[in-house]
Amino acid sequence: MSFFSTVVPVIMRQEQYSLESIGLLQLVKLPWILKFLWAPLVDNYTHSGKQIRRWIILSELFYAAVIIGIGFFNLQTDFSLIIILMVFAFIASATQDIATDIFAILILKPEERGIGNSMQSAGSFIGSLLGTGVLLLAYYYFGWQNLLFLLALFVVFAIVPVMLYKKKQDLNTFTKPRVKIKDIFLFFKDKVCRKRLLVLFFYYSGIIGILAMLKPYLVDLGYNIKQIGFMSGIVGTSTAALSAFAAGFIIKKIGRKAAIYLFAAINVCAAAYFIFLANHTPLLTEIYIGICLLWGAYGLSTVIIYTTSMDIVRKGREGTDFTVQIVITHLSGLIVAILSGRMGDKLGYNGLYTVELILGISTFIFLFYNYPLNFKKHGSK
Repeated sequence: MSFFSTVVPVIMRQEQYSLESIGLLQLVKLPWILKFLWAPLVDNYTHSGKQIRRWIILSELFYAAVIIGIGFFNLQTDFSLIIILMVFAFIASATQDIATDIFAILILKPEERGIGNSMQSAGSFIGSLLGTGVLLLAYYYFGWQNLLFLLALFVVFAIVPVMLYKKKQDLNTFTKPRVKIKDIFLFFKDKVCRKRLLVLFFYYSGIIGILAMLKPYLVDLGYNIKQIGFMSGIVGTSTAALSAFAAGFIIKKIGRKAAIYLFAAINVCAAAYFIFLANHTPLLTEIYIGICLLWGAYGLSTVIIYTTSMDIVRKGREGTDFTVQIVITHLSGLIVAILSGRMGDKLGYNGLYTVELILGISTFIFLFYNYPLNFKKHGSK
């Protein structure tokens, strides 16, 4: 996904595609926004560990097959067809993700979920690092078709751990209620889940706008593409991976409630630090500190949101409930990222960062309001 969303636009620009065409490429990500619509279907046919594995393995194999198919077409002459195939590939990828989340929720004990989500989030950031850096170099040396075949091989390789996994607990057939589309909305019938909407929508809001405008900000400071790629793409993403890896151990040590407040405070510190940067011409060291703080905050936030989202799923509706929560954070991030450009134009970077700081502080208000005082370290709510 990282390859298609970041490397393919570079290739397209080299092939003289218009900026409008490149912009439309982002639509291929829609399956990851809309996947909550078919999450009930996956829930309905995962009555056993064997069925869950089948969803994961078949989705991955289909994903790999489509990627191989894309490799036989040319970007210049078959652009529309490649876009259609990419959408199908991402539908398969999103379906695998739903099944994998169900699998993780069922096999991880509550006290293991922080560490489990650390591994998931750190792996995701490392995948982004490889997809935006290593694969761009691989394209230069191996070409389009060979690179797509290599990508398909990576996808198939991801199945190996699932096939080798030794069951720690019984995941044999269990009775589950049939999940319907309306169950997506019934999730928020519970008062705790309804109040959590504000947390899901605003938790990232104090840093997402800064992340979205980070590269333009660095351009305006006079840095070139190569420097920005290293600063944000390598240093930033690596920091996010390390912070995500650490987050699970922090959650295990201090508990969910303390962690969600601590990580929100770090988000506020990141926004405040960028206000400091915007008020003078920053030194390179100061910029690196800001990048590490920002990406580190993002890595920490991802793990705590994923962990607490696992805690409040309903039995038999694990895929649906977890997916709808994560989709809300994606939608929020998309909205804030789009608005951040407009705010940056109207208010300047200092104004944008101030708005982000206000959103970060507002998150604390929502946390105080939403989180019950008896929130347990390893409780379900």
